[in-house]
Amino acid sequence: MTEIRKIDSYRWELPRTGDMRVPGRIYCNKSMLDAIRKEATLRQVANVASLPGILKASLAMPDVHQGYGFSIGGVAAFDWKEGVISPGGVGYDINCGVRLATTHLEEKDVRPRLDALVNALYQHIPSGLGSKGSVSLSVAEEKKVLRQGSRWAVENGFGDESDPDYTEEGGCLPQADPDEVSDRALERGKRQLGTLGSGNHFLEVGVVAEIYDEKVARAFGLFEGQVTVLLHTGSRGLGYQICDDFLAFMAKHVKTLPFSLPDRQLSCAMIQSEEGQRYFRAMACGANYAWANRQILMHQTREVFLRVMGMGPGDLGMNLVYDVCHNIAKKEEHLIDGKKRTVCVHRKGATRSFPAGHPDLCRAYRNVGQPVLVPGDMGTASYVLVGTETAMAETFGSTCHGAGRVLSRKAAKKAAKGRSIYRELEDRGILVRWTGRSTMAEEMPDAYKDISEVIEVVHNAGISRKVARLKPMGVVKG
Repeated sequence: MTEIRKIDSYRWELPRTGDMRVPGRIYCNKSMLDAIRKEATLRQVANVASLPGILKASLAMPDVHQGYGFSIGGVAAFDWKEGVISPGGVGYDINCGVRLATTHLEEKDVRPRLDALVNALYQHIPSGLGSKGSVSLSVAEEKKVLRQGSRWAVENGFGDESDPDYTEEGGCLPQADPDEVSDRALERGKRQLGTLGSGNHFLEVGVVAEIYDEKVARAFGLFEGQVTVLLHTGSRGLGYQICDDFLAFMAKHVKTLPFSLPDRQLSCAMIQSEEGQRYFRAMACGANYAWANRQILMHQTREVFLRVMGMGPGDLGMNLVYDVCHNIAKKEEHLIDGKKRTVCVHRKGATRSFPAGHPDLCRAYRNVGQPVLVPGDMGTASYVLVGTETAMAETFGSTCHGAGRVLSRKAAKKAAKGRSIYRELEDRGILVRWTGRSTMAEEMPDAYKDISEVIEVVHNAGISRKVARLKPMGVVKG
């Protein structure tokens, strides 16, 4: 793993060696590469490059760090007919993702009531490990959620009819089949719809601090000084259980296949096999649950804003900009060596970055490109970017998804010992409310890479382009 070829200041190649079928490609700068070398990330990039049917390269975004099987921040596309699908290439939190909403409010409107607002959001948005929401589902109704995604939420009074249009895939993967989801997974999902969860999940009230591209920002409805809401969560216990079930299943199944794996965490199935399709259908259920979850959470957030700010919906003007997923395997068409091919793109800790003109974009953004939402740590900034043609040509329409951890949760807790993280954040004008006893230590800003440095890599490499920077004012954490 020592031989890495520099392509340019933001691209590095891991040449084919051993069983690698394609090279690895890492998007980062020199200092990031030095840090990446210290863990098993490059080995994981090489391991993914050995899987059957992989095309072009095994990719790593600048927020990459070691994960289960695939690195978090990894992207890989496999031929739809001859490739594999792997739960480790999606991750445990299926369709963990981010949703951005704008408002008509400015910072000066919210700052005097920020304490009351953050307290109310913390009180009314269920968060924390194992938290239960106000939406209680029968098994039959839960299966409707798994089939319909965010459309189910809208039809049941959570949000506006237009919201699915501003959601990746319209908030629903049609391949979903609830019959592929275990009873245990269904049980875990019955009471967790409309919950934030724990770990790095959050709800953030922010403000647009800087605009880089006026034209695109205007198309996204963004202006400087505007108050925004970011939601980051996924498919909760249901998605975790789906992943866990199929990892156990595929660990046995892969032993029947005519190839060996460099790492058992890469357990997989051929996409076209019944086993592969079963996982694909179950994973789609997890994705749809996550979209419904974020749709409900946004509706609940709007209700809290209306009460605390004492205004009507028209004055608040909370509108969905976009909803993107980070952990997913998608059937897509891409141009490879001059030919259009159907592939299965695994994005694990990576965001779709489609350019202007792409047919999968909603009409509102087809002339400018897809909004790319990249949250940072709770103490610095988050970014809005836009998709590019370079991403389509190089990364299967993908870019980074966040800052990326540099400290494990254990190491972060050790580094935070004796510090009052929430006081440090308050001194910066950021109010934080949290549930888990160790959340603040595990999720402190020092545990993550510099988000601005990550953004500069993807912007300068051209795989997404800066539109706006958001700074946090108030954060609710699990």
